[in-house]
Amino acid sequence: MSERNALIELAGFIGRSPLASPDMGARNKALGGVTERMLPRQRRSVSDLLAVVMTLSARTRRMVQDPVHVEIDVFAPGGKRALRITFGDR
Repeated sequence: MSERNALIELAGFIGRSPLASPDMGARNKALGGVTERMLPRQRRSVSDLLAVVMTLSARTRRMVQDPVHVEIDVFAPGGKRALRITFGDR
């Protein structure tokens, strides 16, 4: 490859780069992607994996349980209904 072709290719690459975009949002997104790739990856520990497994297990267990219906009646001292709260479908 000649030196001229390499320079032409480089000029085309820089012109198509999102960092050269007039849109500030596009430039910020491209810059954020560059900095994210430069940051060191966080290492996950076994306890993090265990916490995820336990969370998913608890969620699955709650999803397969039968729905619960709660009904609360509150009566005034005179015996009249003061409040009625119903949770769930009737």
